[in-house]
This record gives sequence, structure tokens and C-alpha cells, in this order.
Amino acid sequence: MDNINTIHTPQRLTIRVGRQSLAFAMPHTDDTPGIDYEPYVVKSGVSIAANLRQAMRDALLPSRPVERVRVMVDSPVLIVPVEQFSQDTMQQLHNHAYPSHQKDLILYNVLPDLNAVAVFCANRDMHMVLTDHYQRVEMISAPTPVWRHLHQRNYTGVRHKLYGYFHEGKLDIVAFQQNRFRFCNSFTVKHAQDALYFLLYVWRQLALKPEFDELHLAGEIIQREWLDKQLRRYLKKVYVINPVADFNRAPATEVRGLPYDLMTLFVKGR
Repeated sequence: MDNINTIHTPQRLTIRVGRQSLAFAMPHTDDTPGIDYEPYVVKSGVSIAANLRQAMRDALLPSRPVERVRVMVDSPVLIVPVEQFSQDTMQQLHNHAYPSHQKDLILYNVLPDLNAVAVFCANRDMHMVLTDHYQRVEMISAPTPVWRHLHQRNYTGVRHKLYGYFHEGKLDIVAFQQNRFRFCNSFTVKHAQDALYFLLYVWRQLALKPEFDELHLAGEIIQREWLDKQLRRYLKKVYVINPVADFNRAPATEVRGLPYDLMTLFVKGR
């Protein structure tokens, strides 16, 4: 973990909760730009709520004075057009799409730029730990800052673009058409061959042109060199997003190990 400042001024703590990961982040509490980032080693066989409770006792960042807490949850998410969204039916829709998460708490984030609502789930016990510990807790779906940023990038140039975002053994594939999702789905990828198949399958499904349109990859890319080489056998324009250049050398890009969605959150907002 990077050196953590010791000035104790109330701040907003960001907690990132993944399937098998837990991390804390907070802007520097003095006048220097930068992010303090503290990943926590999750104990296997122990619930995420118990891990979170233990981390709050052991980790350094949660011990600071905190005014607000923002929690990024990397969990199954369902995209609903804003005109079709209803709080009364969102749990039924999410349960139908992800039946193994019926016991979870169902939440939502509005994505006004994309005329959509992200309906996602959070472990109920974890949510209880958070609300018992902090007075003000905001929950957001982890990929939403990335989606909004990629949507903004989509306006550069005239070519159609497909985006692949790798995180925690998953590949989110998205495409945009004006102010809406054209495609949005998430796939489990254990090997680069899986990623190659899904990316090319969606490319073909959207009838994109291999000699003209663009594929952009971001995040924790599996076997990056092999995947890049294989993709270029079929597509002419394949790019890997470099956060340092993309975010104009923002301080968050200098934090070792900071996940791309957290980086995007701190640089571009939610």
C-alpha cells in the first residue's frame, strides 16, 4: 500500500467490494493531489460481510474520521431503459435475470447520459454492516463510471466502436448509439480464448466492419499480448486504453494496483 497521510480531516471514504476482493480508497487529506489506496486481503471461506467487519478493525483508511461512505459494488447488473424503469418491478426483473441473487438487496443507479438505469444487487449482511457503522452510505454499481466515460469517448471520431472492459474474471462488452446503450452484457472469462470468442461474436452480431470500425480494451486484460495478436488477425483497428494518457496523467493513474473503475470514478466522477 502507498504511504498513507496521517492528517485526520473528515473525508469521504470509497469502498470497493468485488466477488473476491475488498479495497478502500480516499483522496489525500492534505493539500497534495493523490489517492490513498488500501487493498484488503479477503479470507476465503468467510462471508464478505465478515471480511468487511474485520477490515474495518484492521485497515488504516476506515479508521480515519469519515463523513460519507461511497461503496462500489461489483455485482451482476441489469440495464433498463429509463422510460421502462419502475422501482416496483426492478427486483422482479433482476431476480429473473439473476435468480441466484434473489436473497440480495436490489438497488439502482440512474445513468442520465445514457437514458438508462443500472439495477444491481448487494449482499444484505454487508449492507447492514455498512449502515451500522456509517451514517451516510451511497451504493453504486462498480462499472457505471467506466460506462459513462466510455460513452463520452465514443464521440471521438466517426467510426463505430466496441468496448471490452476486463475486471475480476469478467468481461463487460458495451457499444453505444448516440445517448443509449446499443449493446451491454457481461461474460465470465477464465482464459484469453474466452475473451476472443465473446468479443468477435458480439462484433459480428452488431455487424461492425473489421476494416473500418474500432475495438477498444480496458482494465485487467487477460493475456494481453496474445489476445491483441489474435484480435488483429480479424480486426484492423484494435486499441488498448492507456489510463495515464487517457486521463492526462491524473494523480489517480499513479496509484499502483488501483482498479480501472475506481480510477475512473476519482478522475471523471460517477
